Amino acid sequence: MPDNAIRTPLFFSLPETFDGDKWICRILILLVCVWLATVVFLPVFGLLSKSLTDADGNFAGLANFVYYFQTPALSGSLTNSLFVSGLTMLISVSLGFFYAYALTRTNIPAKGFFRGLAMMPLFAPTLLNGIALVYLFGRQGLITRGFFGTLPGWDIGLYGPVGIIISEVIFTFPQAMLILSVALRMTDARLYEASYSLGASKWRTFFTVTLPGIKYGLISAVFVCFILAFTDFGAPKVVGGNYNILATDIYKQVIGQQNFVMGAVVSVVLLIPTVIAFVADRIAQRKQVSMIAARSVPLIPEADKVKDRLFLGYCSLMAFLIIAFFATALFASLVKIWPYDLSLSLHHYNFRRMGGGGYASFFNSIRMSFYSALAGTAITFASAYLVEKTGGMRSLRQGAYFLSILPLALPGLVIGLAYIFFFNAPAWTVLGITIPNPLNFLYATMGILVLSNVVHFYTVSFLTATTALKQLDQEFETVSESMGVPFYKTFFRVTVPVCLPAILEIGMYYFVNSMATVSAVIFLYSADIPLASVAVANMDDAGDTAPACAMSVLIVLTNVLVRILYGILTKGVHKKTQAWTSAG
Repeated sequence: MPDNAIRTPLFFSLPETFDGDKWICRILILLVCVWLATVVFLPVFGLLSKSLTDADGNFAGLANFVYYFQTPALSGSLTNSLFVSGLTMLISVSLGFFYAYALTRTNIPAKGFFRGLAMMPLFAPTLLNGIALVYLFGRQGLITRGFFGTLPGWDIGLYGPVGIIISEVIFTFPQAMLILSVALRMTDARLYEASYSLGASKWRTFFTVTLPGIKYGLISAVFVCFILAFTDFGAPKVVGGNYNILATDIYKQVIGQQNFVMGAVVSVVLLIPTVIAFVADRIAQRKQVSMIAARSVPLIPEADKVKDRLFLGYCSLMAFLIIAFFATALFASLVKIWPYDLSLSLHHYNFRRMGGGGYASFFNSIRMSFYSALAGTAITFASAYLVEKTGGMRSLRQGAYFLSILPLALPGLVIGLAYIFFFNAPAWTVLGITIPNPLNFLYATMGILVLSNVVHFYTVSFLTATTALKQLDQEFETVSESMGVPFYKTFFRVTVPVCLPAILEIGMYYFVNSMATVSAVIFLYSADIPLASVAVANMDDAGDTAPACAMSVLIVLTNVLVRILYGILTKGVHKKTQAWTSAG
């Protein structure tokens, strides 16, 4: 037999054009789609299915929703949620715009200090916003009592919509400021030169150039603030009083009444406006990206003493309010008996006397946040790399991108309740066939807490990773492929070192948010794994407001320390990255 007649058996043969790297990438992207569908789509689908059943699990159609909207005590929560979220959005976006304008369009000093201080509310659980307001404006509050009788008191009627709106403004203000700061930095200076050369006044330029130039960023800030205020659970739980909103209704139905079906119904009602706002936000962001594609000239603010002094005064006032807010929380956590014995001690930091798990809950939260940062960063960045940097497989990559964006539209309470139905079920019934649940082992473990955090904060981290990856020249992958270098070697030797600052930022984001979140884990924690943020909620429920405040202060201090550590690490990493890219 001639040599050219010798052949490998057919079932062992590979196509001549077989490319191992491409097939590995296809399999990995497929796994990303399967993973996201499993932890995002299927649990939400289970939640929707649960809302269409009765208490015995029989199909009920829309009967539960009809009952919901025909019951004023329940449907009124939707109107209340829309009202407080809309007003919060207007106030936050207005305050955030002027603050962002001061940081980007004026020559005020200490911009770094003002920017960093404005980020402080992001480090705290939203429960602390309500608790601190109780110490300021509650019945025994510092301002309500006129600074312990030294000044006239001022009762703002904290419990109800007033308290919720103030709390949510504190929570959403940093988000609005960040989005609008980015939008204001991207404005083309040539538009201002053209406006001034045509003789337009500063006010006319503001309305014809500045506002139109940031309109998509402004729209994005509007929807983000609305979604955050609409879905927040922590602050309304503390200062909501008898003013019901959707987020607290879910908690009452599930925890208070053990009515999981109605909890699912309220979750779906909460989800619908959130999804609408999310879709509108994505459309606005897509148009914003198309606007900055053209070459532009960065705008350098000119000195204007009057304007600079006005905005310095505004930023100083906002900084004072933020400092006073957190100083009140710290002071309240150290006072022995508010407002009768104002001597300072660490009495309330002795959590062994309180419910909620004591210091074990605090260290569990650190452990959970660390695991969430490690797992979330690895999964998010690897997924973003596969979606952004691999060639071909367009439909598969688009599917992975869509599933990666989807979690941004899911409130934490919805994720938590959906995970109860999905992971706690011993088996699934599909088309009359019962299938054992292979993921049931995760329920009531640290694993499901980490998974809920990874999913809850996945989209923002994914977008951060894709933004960093888009800054890398595609030539890295092209050259590596032409030289026969496997894609994973390029990933570890080139992509990861260059994107290390973004990777650390993602890790910091996961840790800080996992420490502060309560909505995503309030339904999933177990008695064996108490958490600090949940302990704050439980202590507040029990009337132990000062220990709840003390635990919140520990969470804030931990997140501040992590943020400082991140700043130190990234400072060195930026230098190494710049040196590496210069050498490359």
